[in-house]
Amino acid sequence: MNLEYFIANRLTKAKGHKSSISAPIIKIAISAIAIGMIMMIVSVATGVGLQQKIRQKVSAFNGHIIISNFDDNQSQVSINPISINQDFYPKFTSVSGIAHIQAVATKAGIIRTEKAFEGVVFKGVGKDYLWKNITEYLVEGRIPNLKSKLNPEIIISQYLANRLNLKLGDNCNTFFMKDGSSKLPNLRVFKIVGIYNSGFQEFDATYIIGDIRHLQRINKWLPSQIGSFEVFIDDFDKIDEKGTEVYNKTFNKSDPTKTLDTQTIEKKYYYIFEWLKLFDFNILVILIVMIIVATINMIVALLVLILERTQMIGILKSMGASNWSVRKIFLYNAFHLISKGLFWGNFIGVGLLLIQKYTGVIKLNPENYYVNQAPVDFNILTIMLLNLGTVSICLLVLLVPSYIITKISPVKAIKFS
Repeated sequence: MNLEYFIANRLTKAKGHKSSISAPIIKIAISAIAIGMIMMIVSVATGVGLQQKIRQKVSAFNGHIIISNFDDNQSQVSINPISINQDFYPKFTSVSGIAHIQAVATKAGIIRTEKAFEGVVFKGVGKDYLWKNITEYLVEGRIPNLKSKLNPEIIISQYLANRLNLKLGDNCNTFFMKDGSSKLPNLRVFKIVGIYNSGFQEFDATYIIGDIRHLQRINKWLPSQIGSFEVFIDDFDKIDEKGTEVYNKTFNKSDPTKTLDTQTIEKKYYYIFEWLKLFDFNILVILIVMIIVATINMIVALLVLILERTQMIGILKSMGASNWSVRKIFLYNAFHLISKGLFWGNFIGVGLLLIQKYTGVIKLNPENYYVNQAPVDFNILTIMLLNLGTVSICLLVLLVPSYIITKISPVKAIKFS
């Protein structure tokens, strides 16, 4: 332990410190750093957590990249089928970073009960469907059995089940419009074997999920015809890059008219992802404001300490201490105060995150935020970087007010103290 640190440590622990003028100011500075760290940890964890959760939900129902027929269809319904016999299916090996690909089809319909009716989109899926993305949201029952012969099993959202007064095990009449001149709807009776609740009302109010073979029969498609492919990638941050690669690999050089269209979910649901980008700006603003507040409070505290210890500075200088040695004493003291604020800030901030993570005590309106409760991303590395950044910025800024020490004359400091 060097001399500067020893003096700084004794300065902090001095008995007369509690009754000094600087005591309340130091407490305010420590509190400001603690509150700032709490705000930074919570804002980053909840902001990033919300972004990740919404991305996860959108991709669970759509995949990351959608490969479909190249037409002007902007709806969620499959109109023109494509062949399942593609070079990239069932394994998309020509592009790295592809985790999974699955064949699906969609068709609009109406579920009708004795007292109510709701418009829905029946999403037909096959044996290759990645059910683990949906089972997380399953609140009752099980997933449909698609491995055997065609059956009427479906899963429906809790939102639709409540509106239609349906429950697990009930049968529901679903009407689909036929293609062509026939005006009579096509009736299918489905059995509800599972109920899910994603908290994403745009999907919960729309999708029921069942066997794709129902849609192939209703649309009079061949067993080899589907609506689209859904592609999942390993790294969401590379979605634009992988979307371009997938398009290039699906381009039909021999017959461009048969080229398939590719669309990332960022483009399909651009309004959602543009909204999510605002969180990055909000988080940045909070970080800047909190660091500025903490730094200003530390500057004030340091200045008060310097003015209060003018005699000590004069004595140290008269004994041969250099300006930088004396400045280091106060910077060590400032670091001690910053560390104390960071300790309490981390303790409370991490505690709040853990409470929310395991209890979900803070609820959100899914109509506005697409989730039922505030999600958190508990990332130790991020928290460490926040701490390191706060300490570094505060100490760098404190070098400026500590410069006042160089202007203190030892003779005047001792004479007029």
